Formats: sequence, structure tokens, C-alpha cells
Amino acid sequence: MTTALLQMTSGIDPAVNARTLTDAVAHAAAEGATMLFTPEMSGLIDRDRARAAQAIVAEADDPVLDAVRGAAAKAGLWVHLGSLAVRRPDGRLANRGFVIDGSGTIRARYDKLHLFDVDLPTGERWRESASYAPGETTVVVDTPVGRLGLAICYDLRFPDLFRALTDAGATVLAVPAAFTRPTGAAHWSLMLRARAVEAGAWVVAAAQTGTHEDGRTTYGHAMVVDPWGEVVLDMGEAAGMAFAAIDPTRTAEVRARLPVLEHRRPVPPVTIVGA
Repeated sequence: MTTALLQMTSGIDPAVNARTLTDAVAHAAAEGATMLFTPEMSGLIDRDRARAAQAIVAEADDPVLDAVRGAAAKAGLWVHLGSLAVRRPDGRLANRGFVIDGSGTIRARYDKLHLFDVDLPTGERWRESASYAPGETTVVVDTPVGRLGLAICYDLRFPDLFRALTDAGATVLAVPAAFTRPTGAAHWSLMLRARAVEAGAWVVAAAQTGTHEDGRTTYGHAMVVDPWGEVVLDMGEAAGMAFAAIDPTRTAEVRARLPVLEHRRPVPPVTIVGA
């Protein structure tokens, strides 16, 4: 099964980003892809909160989501729309991913569970929780490429989430991202490979890349990693589309060779031994 990954440099205009996404759906379908994966914040990247607030709307009113659903239906292609910023009924925002089938129907939604609140040595300061509410559920969904476990960007640093996804039967893990350059260079490939090996699962990670209109830079290097931890695809830093095959027999082969999922046990309480 052929997956398509879109690596993009989202800007401050959702209409422009929507055209990039719908063109990508058509391109992926024309090349025979089974499913297209897009990055975190595919519809908008803008750290000017006042300006961004004017473009962030409720899911039902989101023009980017509507455009991608229409394109998916026209092409008959499944799409994992990595995430969009959407406004919740309580007024807070959600960083929400969508799995859309070939009829344009939303099959699954996932709100990013772990929010990126950090101060980096470079001086970059991020406070995602200032605007966004964390998700409250973990999600797997059956797709043409396998049972897909959903995560977003910073979630990658929390192995317990991926254990829960594979305990629920996930054989493919999606990690759309907009990693910063410093954290990406240090940890991106390392953690994607680690999650693949721990789970004996494919990892598909579409990514943002380059310098964005709002001035931030992202790392790129969209990847596909196989269940043995081998990097099947690394897109480097250029925006564009690439393709990789996901073979379910590889998952079965690796899990038979190293049956770590079968060996999982409940972790007992920690015994603290004093000095």
C-alpha cells in the first residue's frame, strides 16, 4: 500500500494553505496512493494570536477542512489531515487531527493530548497551553493502510500514549508535526525510530518545513519508519510530496521475531528505598 506524505510550509492565509492541500490530494491520487498524510497545523501557522484568532473557526465552519473533504471525495482518496486549529464550543482552541475517507466522511478526530510549553536554549519560548486545550481521548481508526493510531507532534515524547495505541491494535502510528529546528535536529529521528521499535509498528510522520510567514522555522524531515526502526523515507528540508510503501507483512514479521507486545506486563507500583 502506497502512502503519500506532504511536507509543506503553511502560512498565515488558510485559503492558500487549502489550495496546497487540495492540490496534494489530487497529486497523491493521480500517483496511485492509498492514503495521504499532511502535517500538523496544515491550515494555518501564525504566532500572531490576534491575527490568527480571526481565521480560527469552529470545525463545522472551517474552510480548509471543507476543502480537503471535498477533494478527498472527488479523488476517492483517504486523507489524514494532520491537524487544524479549531475553535471549541467553550471558546478555547483545539489542535485537532482528522482522518477522512474516500467519500469525504470524517472517520476519526483526535485533539493533541500533550501541549508544547517550553523554553529552549536558543531563546525560543512556546506556550501552547495559553491558547489551546489538551485533548481527552486516545484514538485508533481502521484505514486502508491498517489500524492507525493518532498522535500529534509533542505527543511523540510520551511513550505511554503509543503503548495505549498499540494495546488497542494500532499497526501504523501517525505523528504529524511542526518540530522546531533545535528539537528536530536533536530528537526527531531518534524518537520516531524509538516509537517504531517499541511498538513493532510503522510510523508515518508528515512535517512542516522551512521559514514560515510568521517568522518561525520548522525542521522538516518528514519520515516513514518501519517496525524494525529502519528509515524508509526521509524528505529532508524541501517542501513537496514523497511516497513510501507500507507492507503489513513486515509488521507481522517483526512482531514474530521480537514479540515485545506479547511480553508487556502491568507495571507494579514503584518501591522507593531510602538511603
